[in-house]
Amino acid sequence: MSVEPSSSESTKRRVGRRMKKMSNIYESAANTLGIFNSPCLTKVELRVACKGISDRDALSKPDPCVILKMQSHGQWFEVDRTEVIRTCINPVYSKLFTVDFYFEEVQRLRFEVHDISSTHNGLKEADFLGSMECTLGQIVSQRKLSKSLLKHGNTAGKSSITVIAEELSGNDDYVELAFNARKLDDKDFFSKSDPFLEIFRMNDDATQQLVHRTEVVMNNLSPAWKSFKVSVNSLCSGDPDRRLKCIVWDWDSNGKHDFIGEFTSTFKEMRGAMEGKQVAIDFTASNGDPRNSCSLHYIHPYQPNEYLKALVAVGEICQDYDSDKMFPAFGFGARIPPEYTVSHDFAINFNEDNPECAGIQGVVEAYQSCLPKLQLYGPTNIAPIIQKVAKSASEETNTKEASQYFILLILTDGVITDMADTREAIVHASHLPMSVIIVGVGNADFSDMQMLDGDDGILRSPKGEPVLRDIVQFVPFRNFKHASPAALAKSVLAEVPNQVVDYYNGKGIKPKCSSEMYESSRTLAP
Repeated sequence: MSVEPSSSESTKRRVGRRMKKMSNIYESAANTLGIFNSPCLTKVELRVACKGISDRDALSKPDPCVILKMQSHGQWFEVDRTEVIRTCINPVYSKLFTVDFYFEEVQRLRFEVHDISSTHNGLKEADFLGSMECTLGQIVSQRKLSKSLLKHGNTAGKSSITVIAEELSGNDDYVELAFNARKLDDKDFFSKSDPFLEIFRMNDDATQQLVHRTEVVMNNLSPAWKSFKVSVNSLCSGDPDRRLKCIVWDWDSNGKHDFIGEFTSTFKEMRGAMEGKQVAIDFTASNGDPRNSCSLHYIHPYQPNEYLKALVAVGEICQDYDSDKMFPAFGFGARIPPEYTVSHDFAINFNEDNPECAGIQGVVEAYQSCLPKLQLYGPTNIAPIIQKVAKSASEETNTKEASQYFILLILTDGVITDMADTREAIVHASHLPMSVIIVGVGNADFSDMQMLDGDDGILRSPKGEPVLRDIVQFVPFRNFKHASPAALAKSVLAEVPNQVVDYYNGKGIKPKCSSEMYESSRTLAP
């Protein structure tokens, strides 16, 4: 993460104050799982729609895109831009602008509308269609701001822009959704339909608000649209029982899309359908840019991200069963300094000779410190970290009693890319004094992880060799975010006791009596 230097000393002092706050944001995470509020900072989602946009060419319709710019030190800088909607004079954009609102500051915004052709997405050859300037405070105070688009020379035409502000308060969680359809109606004569899906939130005043528009899948009656992330606040205003309307259209190049069908549901119903089905942390790019609020690694100045919530919740349970409370902590799937080469088993304290952290709080601090220094990359390979711990466990088997048992806790978003090597590593590790607990963070498809768990059958290596014993326990953290610590503890540690007993019984090693354990602990203590 890079920070551009500012010539304003007041800005530097303000940034300094925020960075100081950031260093202490996780102190109470163990008690609250990271829900903090700031009196001055509010996240706001901005929705944009335009009416009556005219192209320079009267015989065609424009391909409009809205670019959001923010003023800083007298200059305008691009913050984000919407998608391009082809052949449309009244675009309603599904792309949201998420911005930080500071009540005490004047934050000047500029919304520019450009006609971007289908051959490129650059602005150099795009036609400028108009702009609107205002402050973020104006939008927030009015909730809905509509103004004319001004062209060059500040002349107002017939086109207008509307910006709606919605505060992200209370529940700021994000969910990942994926939709597919089967046997859709064919609306085209010479080819199959080109379907896309729109999702609308039904508001209390009987109006409907566009939440998301998928991509178009060309020439396909059974499309599988790409998954997407959306805030729970945007999806259903934090109300899981709020009705959602989903409409499927057949895309046409002239902008007159054909209606295929629709259905209604709720987030609660969707969620119910989905739910039917040492420490290592995933730093791959599939988690998202840490500077983006949708990222599972999002660097927020006041509240922990999804990985920290899971780390604290699960780590606080596991650390009670560790004698010295020292945890080797590793990361995988990131480019690390100083050469920024990709690593799949690096110490997050950047001390390869001593990767141990003092307690879960030490792991949290090491994670917080290393994250801004990394470049999230990929692929998501977890076999190397399993092999790394297996090497230590293998060395333990060379001792007479093998008194140390290793438990590897892996936090990942679930989309792993080295399944064959991972299965091979687990089969090898099943002969060693170790267990693997995998905690799935976020809302991805965890079917691969559930296969590694082996609850539905015996896990085998790619060569067909079965595991000697079940050593993997998978837990989707999303199922326990609002559950009691006891419920989480039961799920995380449910299989570990039997795994430990199975290993030592298989080796014919009997448990020590209490006096022997006391003498051993005194000898091994640092």
